[in-house]
Amino acid sequence: MSLPAAEYRPRHPQDSDYYHCVEDYFEALMQVYDDNFSRDYGFWRPYVEKVIYRYLECGDLSHGFARIRCKDCGHEYLLAFSCKRRHFCPSCHQKRVVEFGEWLCMDVLKKIPHRHFVFSLPKILRRYFLYDRKLLAGLSRCAWESLKVFMQQAVPEQEPIPGAVIAIQTFGDFLGFNPHCHILLTDGCFYGDSGMFRVAPPLELKKLEAIFRHKVFKLLLKKGKITEEMVRMLSAWKNSGFNVFCGNRISPKDDAAMENLARYIIRASFSQERMKYLEQEGTVLYTAKDRKTNKVFPALEWLASMCSHIPNRGEQMVRYYGYYSNVARGKRKQKGTDDVIPCMTAPDDDVKALRKGWARLIQKIYEVDPLICPKCKGTMRIISFIEDAQVIREILTHLGLWLVRSRPPPKIHDPPNIEYATSDYLAHAPHPQTDAYADPEYSWDDYIQS
Repeated sequence: MSLPAAEYRPRHPQDSDYYHCVEDYFEALMQVYDDNFSRDYGFWRPYVEKVIYRYLECGDLSHGFARIRCKDCGHEYLLAFSCKRRHFCPSCHQKRVVEFGEWLCMDVLKKIPHRHFVFSLPKILRRYFLYDRKLLAGLSRCAWESLKVFMQQAVPEQEPIPGAVIAIQTFGDFLGFNPHCHILLTDGCFYGDSGMFRVAPPLELKKLEAIFRHKVFKLLLKKGKITEEMVRMLSAWKNSGFNVFCGNRISPKDDAAMENLARYIIRASFSQERMKYLEQEGTVLYTAKDRKTNKVFPALEWLASMCSHIPNRGEQMVRYYGYYSNVARGKRKQKGTDDVIPCMTAPDDDVKALRKGWARLIQKIYEVDPLICPKCKGTMRIISFIEDAQVIREILTHLGLWLVRSRPPPKIHDPPNIEYATSDYLAHAPHPQTDAYADPEYSWDDYIQS
């Protein structure tokens, strides 16, 4: 006997601790940011303000909705529009994560062995990327060029080319600004016109780290961020803070592991489930991934740290290189040779169309189908989109759903007292300890079991 399908219930982000914290403090944050947070979290960016305002409208029926009706029994419900502000809105970003994982495995990655690499920087250099986000693209290029050199030397074929998908993450476990590269790399190289593939032997990580360090220094010198003296100082340290991590080989048959890893590299900077907003105290309690370590943030500082991880408009956080580059994939599709090495899932047009639907994403995330009628189990469909403000108000008032949210005044009392050192931070930075960031949140078991 089959169990009845679960009823889809539209989300209510306004009920979450995260939403309440943002609503209570974001206006205050804009007023005090330059004086209290710009040194630790970068310059205030006008685009961040737009993102926050759009997030506060996400899932709110008063800002527009779709009418969804069952064609059999006439049952109807309203689905509020989403804000589509990834990296800040938990719901919209989660949909992006699911969509990206499916698309990457279906359209980009080939059914060959892959490895997961993490390239990370010392703390003393991270500030430059905080204040100049254009450097993040250069960081991605440094990681690719380092890997390309090693992979081409490891495969004794004519003009071998690896493929890589590189995602930039800017956060650590407690939202500190920690730019690093997550890389899905082919465990070998393609060669020849027929798309043959040859597996490479394991890379020497220490030598790979040295090449990556050299290229990062070269990038920052070219941009005028550091001096030759600073390069010599960092090069002389026993533990420079640069680190290269390499995961186990991912089998071509392990589709689930690959998709989970693809989702992992573009995950959100935080988890709502591990956050608790203490409204009376004006603080945020955040629990680490290990569920053992906690940290208490002033609400303003929590929001400031969150804002530092919002990409600028049009800023690409994922890039494709080598065999997986957009140019290479485009040329192969024009020639009709892109399927010589089969994709993990056949690129069926119907499957692609299905994947793009919002209902498909919701079904995969929440394991419920929003287009199954909870009354008769018939098929529901969208019958209209309501965007006119007057019509929205009339419909919601008639249904008893019109609710005017009164945003509280900005809470600007007791901003954190941050004392800045009078000396130059970089010139007097402490000698780094072992700052080898091998992604403390990384767990291979998580990929397999999530």
